[in-house]
Amino acid sequence: MDTQNLVTECHRESESCLYTSTSLLIWLRFLRSIKVVFVVVPLVFGAVVSWRVLSAQDTGWKVAVVGLMAITAGVMPAVYSALRYDDYLAEARRLAGEFKNLQDRFHQLAILAVDLEESDLLGRFELLMDRMDTARSLSMTAPEWCFRRAQKKVKQGDYDYDADLPSAKA
Repeated sequence: MDTQNLVTECHRESESCLYTSTSLLIWLRFLRSIKVVFVVVPLVFGAVVSWRVLSAQDTGWKVAVVGLMAITAGVMPAVYSALRYDDYLAEARRLAGEFKNLQDRFHQLAILAVDLEESDLLGRFELLMDRMDTARSLSMTAPEWCFRRAQKKVKQGDYDYDADLPSAKA
């Protein structure tokens, strides 16, 4: 593989890491929101149920609503635990960071390629690909809607650096 092909591949891998890390960051934000819901809603419902029970003047549909809140307050933490969202949070956080780091490393390697011997470039590229293989081996994928949102953000220029704009290079 010649230097130009390696540089092109570094750019491809950097772009791949950009989309992957952005998708995982969007998924991570969603998982964090879910955690808040699963923690806060039961607390609020539990407080409402306690207040209603203490007032004990409610009948009919109010009792049904209070009962539903009590069931929800009791079931939500168990559901959250069973779905293992904390595990997904930790893994998504770690992998989003790893793919973001790999994105930067591939980008830097493409820039440094002009100053490196082809064998050194290839060696560094292979080390980065080993890291990429390790990250990919965990098979953590964000839902498709996260990828579509990531595509939109990237294409809108949300991740473009001012230093890379034509006006900055002049």
